[in-house]
Amino acid sequence: MTWGSYYQGDGTVRRVDIGPPPPWRQFPRQPVGQRFMPPKGLAVAVNAALSLRRPLLLTGAPGSGKSTVIESVAQELDLGDVLRWHITSKSVLNDGLYSYDALGRIHDQQLKAAARKEAAGKPGTEETETADDIAPFLRLGPLGTALVPSDRPRALLIDEIDKSDLDLPSDLLNVLERGEYEIPELVRYKKERDQVEVRTWDDEGTYLVRQGKVACGEFPFIVMTSNEERDFPPAFLRRCIRFTMPPPSEQELRDIVHSLLGLDVPESGATADLVKDFAMRLNGRRQTLAVDQLLNAVFVLSGEPLPEEAQRTELAGILLRELSGA
Repeated sequence: MTWGSYYQGDGTVRRVDIGPPPPWRQFPRQPVGQRFMPPKGLAVAVNAALSLRRPLLLTGAPGSGKSTVIESVAQELDLGDVLRWHITSKSVLNDGLYSYDALGRIHDQQLKAAARKEAAGKPGTEETETADDIAPFLRLGPLGTALVPSDRPRALLIDEIDKSDLDLPSDLLNVLERGEYEIPELVRYKKERDQVEVRTWDDEGTYLVRQGKVACGEFPFIVMTSNEERDFPPAFLRRCIRFTMPPPSEQELRDIVHSLLGLDVPESGATADLVKDFAMRLNGRRQTLAVDQLLNAVFVLSGEPLPEEAQRTELAGILLRELSGA
């Protein structure tokens, strides 16, 4: 069962079975890389980025599968879990490289000082100096972790980079070119300790940072996504391999429905009309739509029991509403 009028709005308490969720809303989340169907030309762009050790910049409409590309590559090439850096208008380079909890460290120093003072007032207590340790207050970011030396390149998704402020793409240039960065707090700290064990972003371990510098051994496989909401400087673009995700054809939409829902779309009927109409709207570029909207609609409108005709029309309007509108 994929559809039911569970909620009635009458205030009556009901313990009803709301049925299984769609495959992509089951938790813990299942890997989606092996079910991804790359559009024509994408594999060539991916292989060029891998060969040249350059980031892959993917553009295209929301929901076109840009962020799924890296899952597919990482799964097929055994690159491990994907590191993710979700960009906002407030994101800066340091957010991707590392974080430093300065206030937490100050608070820790104050607590230790208070404990020493209290201990000093007790007879027979020998005063000891507690060493200051910066390590618990540092953590490498997703980009910083991707640049940690490893046997295999790490896979890093920098999602929606077009939402960043104007400076971030330019700030990334040096790191993307040299594959290394410094942590200023550790550069200053090296007089006390020139090696510090720092937590990585995925919390799977630590990395021994020497003299405040991190330099990659294998350049990571980086995918950056953009919804084409802004232009990027030429200096940034020339350091990337670029690919635009094309809108899928009707047959490709049928294949996607089969891959993700296990459902064969017939040549005619309500589901076939749903796919055909969606393909016309998507490829006509008259409206902004995402493929997962179609999957939502097919999941709800093709299961058992089927919604009534009036309700079906209402649901289709809700689920397939244009994204560029309010």
